[in-house]
Amino acid sequence: MTPNYFAYAALLLWPLVSIYLFATRPVSQALLWTILGGYLVLPVGTEIKLPGVPALDKNSIPALVALLGCWSFARRPSHLPKGIGLVEVLLAALLIGPFITSEFNPDALQVGGIYGSFVLPGVGHYDALSACVAQLIVLIPFMLGRRYLGGLRDCDTIFRIVTLAGLAYTLPMLLEVRLSPQLHTWIYGYFPNSFEQQVRDGGFRPVVFLGHGLKVAFFAMMAVLASAALWRCREKILSQSAAVSTAWLAGTLLLCKSLGSFVYAMVLTPVILFMRPRLQVRLAALLVSLALVYPMLRATDLFPSDLLLDAAGAVSVERQTSLKVRFDQEKMLLAHASERPWFGWGRFGRGRVYDETGKDISITDGHWIITMSTFGLFGFIAEFGLLSLPVFRSLRAVGRMPEREQVFLASLSLVVAVGLVDLLPNATINPFSWLLAGALLGQAESIRVVGTKPIANKRQRLRTVSSGEELRADR
Repeated sequence: MTPNYFAYAALLLWPLVSIYLFATRPVSQALLWTILGGYLVLPVGTEIKLPGVPALDKNSIPALVALLGCWSFARRPSHLPKGIGLVEVLLAALLIGPFITSEFNPDALQVGGIYGSFVLPGVGHYDALSACVAQLIVLIPFMLGRRYLGGLRDCDTIFRIVTLAGLAYTLPMLLEVRLSPQLHTWIYGYFPNSFEQQVRDGGFRPVVFLGHGLKVAFFAMMAVLASAALWRCREKILSQSAAVSTAWLAGTLLLCKSLGSFVYAMVLTPVILFMRPRLQVRLAALLVSLALVYPMLRATDLFPSDLLLDAAGAVSVERQTSLKVRFDQEKMLLAHASERPWFGWGRFGRGRVYDETGKDISITDGHWIITMSTFGLFGFIAEFGLLSLPVFRSLRAVGRMPEREQVFLASLSLVVAVGLVDLLPNATINPFSWLLAGALLGQAESIRVVGTKPIANKRQRLRTVSSGEELRADR
């Protein structure tokens, strides 16, 4: 089915909504609502194509208009470190990676065999430039989060907005649990994915406007963790204890029928509520470390895939079968990627696997294998390194913050870390994920401006809060 006129109208009207937010709200709130709101309500797969530029869709339009809004309305001073550091090196690697990949992939590929074949084009310089521009647009939320969401108050704002958005989103989610995923079809005129994939355990996964039930469940999990952080700090949401919103969101998450996201929430919610912030950040660092070494573990058969298959089988045969398909596909795609391991095969489906008839037999669920196949180990290190670096930077920063802000920083570290881990089985990366990673990095870096010694007592905490608020005024 093709998008209706309202789908295109929604994309065209979102810049007006965003500019209104920037004109009437603090920059941090406007930035968060622009990126998160666009992700939650705009249509999936609808694109406005213009010559010479990447397609404008629900990911690129909010990012570009947020950049314009911050440039036009922001007045806060910069806290970013001077000079070139590891962050800048990784950013540069992500942007120059497509050009290096194009240099190693000028050859056309013939796929198929005796029953039929076709040719995949080589990667030229124009294609590299197009991929570079696309990467730059992807990175805009990260850079904006680093620049404008790095204050002591901003983490509180992030969690409040995520919790409120999650509570609002439970209404269409519950509607689709009851009626089946229909809202995207009713409003935008088409269903963006396979309907069969949303049928689970005799019911339906809600899809709403995110394209897949797994993405809805992952967002619901993020909202549960955000609400739990507010609960620990004894904050209220809509005049009620955050414990109420946490319970409501957790119940809705259970109805999403996503085992992975539900396990994330059930494990990390008690961690946020009861574990010391420094230990939480260490746990987050352990999680991102596992994500970084995962390709090596898979390539050397050191990853305990059989153990995970047995665990999935204890839940249901259906989940075990689904997980086995993922592991088999990863093994096949990793073998193909190993033929050009450093800089990948490039785009145009060159990193996928085809049978003797020329049929594409690849199923690319995990974002990590997509990155490895397309841009190689160089691209994987650049992208996953950039997403994991904020967590590592938080290891030192958390001890230099006021007690309340330690809770928020640690919770945000866990949210970013579990987002990176989820990129191993799924492709749930989105502009809001990049925004949160940038915000975490900005907050860790801003501690260098506020002070350099651990906060030891209450009086010192109060002085640090005052200093941080003065340095990081919203306007």
